Amino acid sequence: MSVLSQNSSTDLGDRLRDAYAVTAEFMADIISQTCRRFPSVGQNGKSARVERLIQSGAWTDAAIALLDLELPQWQVRRLVYDEGEWHCALSRERELPDWLDQSIETRHSDLALAILSAFVEAQRISAPDSRTSVPTVRRDTRSLYEPLFVDNIG
Repeated sequence: MSVLSQNSSTDLGDRLRDAYAVTAEFMADIISQTCRRFPSVGQNGKSARVERLIQSGAWTDAAIALLDLELPQWQVRRLVYDEGEWHCALSRERELPDWLDQSIETRHSDLALAILSAFVEAQRISAPDSRTSVPTVRRDTRSLYEPLFVDNIG
């Protein structure tokens, strides 16, 4: 269900940056491409809340509820409106000073899209690496070892 490859998150990031407003279809795309826990069996209440917020068009609340459901270790560190844009910072360690914290910062003219952009970036960073820690070895070794016939050894 989670696609979270580099290309899909880049494409989704571009779509978020270029969007003017959130729609139900766009939220469905974000959920289908990034969410691993939605709909969550163990957290039906949170999943139902996200669905209700999407149906009612409460995009900012839906984005924050989606963040709470999918990435509970990430928290909103800062939401600031400056010069016509919303700046959203997400952090794992909100109590640390700014200069020590490794937060994700995004900006957009729409508040919900700024939060969703930060959510997608946090989801990309938090995604487990699909590579194994042990290098793989090719199974076809015949191309490396060709038989050699030597007529005179001595």
